[in-house]
Amino acid sequence: ITHIKPWFIGQMRELVQLEEQVLQYKGKLLPDDLLRQAKEDGFADKYLARILGVAEEDIRKQRIPLGIREGWEPVPVSGVEDAAYYYSTYNAPDQVEVSDRPKIMVLGGGPNRIGQGIEFDYCCVHAAFSIREAGYESIMVNCNPETVSTDYDTSDKLYFEPLTVEDVLSIYEKERPEGVIVQFGGQTPLNIANELEAAGVKILGTSPVSIDLAEDRDRFRQIMRKLGIPQPESGMASTLPEALEIAGKIGYPLMVRPSYVLGGRAMEVIHDEEMLRHYVMAAVDISPERPILIDKFLENAIEAEADAIADGTDALVPAVMEHIELAGVHSGDSACVIPPISIPLKHIETIKEYTRKIAVELGVIGLMNIQYAIANDTVYILEANPRASRTVPLVSKVCNISMARYATEVMLGKKLADLGLTVKPVGYFGVKEAVFPFNMFPEVDPVLGPEMRSTGEVLGMADSFGMAFFKAQEATQSVLPLVGSVLITVAERDKPGVIEAARQFSGQGFKILATEGTSRFLRQQGIETAEIFKLKQGRPNIIDAIKNSEIQLIINTPRGKSSHEDDSYIRQAAINYKIPFITTPAAALAAAKGIAARKKGEALVKSLQSYHEELG
Repeated sequence: ITHIKPWFIGQMRELVQLEEQVLQYKGKLLPDDLLRQAKEDGFADKYLARILGVAEEDIRKQRIPLGIREGWEPVPVSGVEDAAYYYSTYNAPDQVEVSDRPKIMVLGGGPNRIGQGIEFDYCCVHAAFSIREAGYESIMVNCNPETVSTDYDTSDKLYFEPLTVEDVLSIYEKERPEGVIVQFGGQTPLNIANELEAAGVKILGTSPVSIDLAEDRDRFRQIMRKLGIPQPESGMASTLPEALEIAGKIGYPLMVRPSYVLGGRAMEVIHDEEMLRHYVMAAVDISPERPILIDKFLENAIEAEADAIADGTDALVPAVMEHIELAGVHSGDSACVIPPISIPLKHIETIKEYTRKIAVELGVIGLMNIQYAIANDTVYILEANPRASRTVPLVSKVCNISMARYATEVMLGKKLADLGLTVKPVGYFGVKEAVFPFNMFPEVDPVLGPEMRSTGEVLGMADSFGMAFFKAQEATQSVLPLVGSVLITVAERDKPGVIEAARQFSGQGFKILATEGTSRFLRQQGIETAEIFKLKQGRPNIIDAIKNSEIQLIINTPRGKSSHEDDSYIRQAAINYKIPFITTPAAALAAAKGIAARKKGEALVKSLQSYHEELG
C-alpha cells in the first residue's frame, strides 16, 4: 500500500522495539549495554533524556566514561584532491586527525527557515576568512549543504553536524579550540550557548549572560531607565490574569510575543481584551521560565534599526536604516533604506548615541542590532539583540565595512581603535527588499505583520532612493509597471496615507481604479478615479479586470480580521496572475517614487566597487 520497501519497515520496527526497551527505565539511567545499543542505533542524548525524564547532562556523564563517544569519518570532496568534510558516528573508530595549531570554532545556522536565513551564513563565512587570516585554524560546524559555510574551502575543517549540545561538545573536546563563536549563526547556536558554557566551552565575544540579559525584559527595562533611554511601556506575563493586568495598565493596542524567538514567530498586534484572551489561551509553552512579552504598540511610528561593532568599551555604528513600512511590520519583512530618507538628523544621532551606550553597558564584544521606533518626536528602543542580524550583509555592502570580519577580529582580542575604521557619509542609496514565498502558498493571505514571512532579501543600489527601490523590486521579480492602471482599495484608517501615492500615480499618467469607498475619498481629494466593483457587487469586477490584464499594480490594505474574508481574494488573485501588489501606504508611496525615477531613464548598471570608490 505504502510502496515502502519491507527492509525499511523492518529497520523502523527495530527502532520502535528498542525505544520500548528504553522506556522500561523511565525516571532513571539506562544499563550500560542498552545505552551503548541506543547510541549506536542513533538515539541522541537529548531524545533519550526526554523520553527517560532525566537530564541530558546525566546521559552524557554516563556514556563518556564507558568510551561511548562519537567518531568521525572523512567524506572526500568530489573532484578535489586532499579535501574532505566530516560526519560523526557511534559505530566506528575516529578517522580524523587533529593538528597542534591554535583553533577557533564557528557554529553555523543550521537549516534555512523563516527567520533563520542565509544572511547569518554570510557572517559565518566572513568569520572563517578572518580567523584564517589571523593565523588560526578555522573549524566550521554546520549541517546545511545549501550554504557557502559548508563549502570545503571556506574553513580549514568542516564538521557536517547538527547544532546540538551533544555534537558540538564532542567536536570541542576532540579539537580543543581556543574558543567558540556562537553569535553569527542566528538563534540556533544561541539556544545552546548557555549549556555549552556550563559544560566548559569558552564562548568568544559577548557572553551568554549578556545575550540573556537583552531577552530578560524586566532587567533590560531597568538598564534602559538607568541609561535614560525611552522605551514603550511593557511587561511580562506567564498567566492570563497577569496579561490582563498589564494590558489594563498599558492600554491597547499591544504588541505581544513569546520570549526567545527569532523571526517574530507568534507575534501579534492585539487591539482588545478578546484578542488578548485568545492569544494567551492559544500560546504554547507559556510558563514563568518562558513568559509572553507585552509592549505598548506605537501606532504610525517610523521604525529604524542600527547594527554596531563593539569591543566591550566602545562601539561603531556604520549606518542607521530606516524602515519603509511603519512600525508593526517585522523588520525582516520590511523594506529599508540606507541612508534614511525621512528621519531628522537629530534622531539619527540619537540612535547612534543610544546604540553605543547600550553596547557598552551590556559588554557587547562583536556584533549587535537594535530596533527603534520614532513617535511624537521621540526615539524609543524596541529591542536589542547582542548578535549578528540579517541586515549585517546589507550594511557591509552599502557602507564598505565588512562588519563580520571586523567583529571577528574584535572577538579575537583587538580593540576598535586598532582597526582604524572610519564611517564615511553614503552619497547613494541602498534599499533592502524582502522576498516572499507566497507564490508557493496561494491559500495564504500575503499581508505583512509582526510575524516574519520572508525567506530571503535583495539589495537595490542607485544614486536616488526611487531608483534603488525600483531595482530592489525588480530583483524580487515583482517588477513595477511604467504604464497602465493602478487599483487602490484600502481600509478606512489607511485612506489618508495613500493620497500622495495616488496623486503621484495619477500625475505619471496611470489610470486609477478604486472601489466605492476609496474612490469617493480620492475624488474628494481632487484625484480622478474610475470606480470598480468588488467581487460580490456585480460584473465586471476586480477579478474580471485582473484576469483581463486591465490592472498592472494593486494597492490593497486589509482591516484586521473583519475584512479578511472581504478582500483577501484580491491579494491572492494578484499572486495567481503575477501582478505586483502592495499592502502598506508607505510602500505605495515608495513604489510611486520608484516608477517616477525609472521613467526618467534606464537604471544604470554599476558595480559595487564603483559605489565604494565614491566613499573615498
